[in-house]
Amino acid sequence: MSKDKAVDNKEAKKEEKKTVKNSEDSEKEFLQELVSFMQRKGFIWGPEPEIYGGTAGFYTYAPLGKLLKNNVENTIRKTLQKEEFFEVECPIVMEKKVWEASGHLGGFTDAIITCSKCKSNFRLDHLLNEHPETKHFKQPEEYLKFIAEKKIKCSSCGSDFAPEIKKHNLMMKTTVGIDQEAYNRPETATTTYLPFLRFTDFFRRQPVFGVFQIGKAFRNEISPRQHVVRAREFTQAEAQLFIKKELKTNFEKFKNVENDTLPLWDHKSQEEKKEPHRIKLKDALEKGFFKSPAYAWAISVAYKLYMNMGIPADNIRMRQHFPDEKAFYADDAWDVEIKTRSFGWVEMCGVHDRTDYDLKQHAKFSGAALEAFDEATGQKYVPHVIEIAFGTDRPVFALLDNFYDKKEKEEGKTIFKLPYHLSPIPIAVFPLMKKEELAAKAKQVYEMLQKDFLCTYDETGAIGRRYLRAAEGGTAFCITIDFETLEKEEQDITIRDRDTEKQVRVKIKKLNETLQALLSGEKKFDDLK
Repeated sequence: MSKDKAVDNKEAKKEEKKTVKNSEDSEKEFLQELVSFMQRKGFIWGPEPEIYGGTAGFYTYAPLGKLLKNNVENTIRKTLQKEEFFEVECPIVMEKKVWEASGHLGGFTDAIITCSKCKSNFRLDHLLNEHPETKHFKQPEEYLKFIAEKKIKCSSCGSDFAPEIKKHNLMMKTTVGIDQEAYNRPETATTTYLPFLRFTDFFRRQPVFGVFQIGKAFRNEISPRQHVVRAREFTQAEAQLFIKKELKTNFEKFKNVENDTLPLWDHKSQEEKKEPHRIKLKDALEKGFFKSPAYAWAISVAYKLYMNMGIPADNIRMRQHFPDEKAFYADDAWDVEIKTRSFGWVEMCGVHDRTDYDLKQHAKFSGAALEAFDEATGQKYVPHVIEIAFGTDRPVFALLDNFYDKKEKEEGKTIFKLPYHLSPIPIAVFPLMKKEELAAKAKQVYEMLQKDFLCTYDETGAIGRRYLRAAEGGTAFCITIDFETLEKEEQDITIRDRDTEKQVRVKIKKLNETLQALLSGEKKFDDLK
């Protein structure tokens, strides 16, 4: 290599490092601003308990945050129920033997590395997240050599790491009664498999059926650092499709989605650092991206979940697992990833073909025959399970991250431009000013709207300030009662759109149906006259 070329390469690497550092600094600055907004407006508080100094990984969903989370979870329910999944609720605590059977007790660990100076602990996969080439490493020595060669330092103090990689068990142990060893569940999936025999009766021995859970799970993360994206207590949502093996390749529902176009980031695209393919599912299946139509259908359901939550399509990609990245029992594995301003691309959901592994494991440890009966052939069989595993905290964070908008040119003005159907409080009712006659009419309208909508009433402060408060909380539409409302025989009011700040007058008798159409997406604000 010539001397000039070597100098150019050196300068290029310097520029690359500078760009990466500027990007990281920008992400940290935005995250600080976002967390401050969440705390101030009443979305998410913590780490809790704040008055005792707080413990990392535990958060309180404040009033607006809990409403938003409820809306996200209801969107999940509607999406899965439309796809014929039935919701169940299983225990959070299970005896030790369950977790021995599932493999969690012996193998549910994170590899961690510790700073030699400040003793901060880091998950190895998080530390090396920007180095996909390390995903193929197997031995601790490979990781340690890579970290040394790349001069990767502790982000807390800039020092070197200790030359040792340790395993940290993520299970949270508890005791049932006097002395029965048990554990808080680290996922909802395992507890969903256990009533399998009850499911077969309920679903009348159908060869295909689906169930899902939304509930709490716990993982003793060594050092959670990404707000609710990486918490110790979180809400998980997982859907399980139980299916006879032979039907995976002859799955009728696939016909309903085969022409859907999804952003698929396959092995080759990842290795060549190319953008995901936007490709029809039937074409992806022909190219060998997926092993069965049933699995491809599950991928479409996972994608639909995040589209229905309102995540922008450009910020969603489906990433294929590499063969050495998949769990040993997984026949197929892809993730849904969402682009955030705080942490870049974040894994939100995993879709796995778990084959018959789980049912066979629990049959082995429990002694129960976890089998289904095929009435057509008169034979018993163990179904396969295709799993859509995700949580509700991460999409809530992604929505806050994606739709928080601070207007730099208008000091102090922020808007939470959430999709209207997810607005924590979709409607706000204001009298133009604090006058008795205006307030009386405004309260009358407020009481009328309360029958159909969650809404709030506010008469404190200037009308502009009230509009701003509502916009910061994500409220979709503000209803204003002014003197013109009182003057007309057929009374009308003003509807103000959060995002465009446009205003339209609508007759009070048509107000409920108009708002319903706007919030459901049946009408656009510009369609109102």
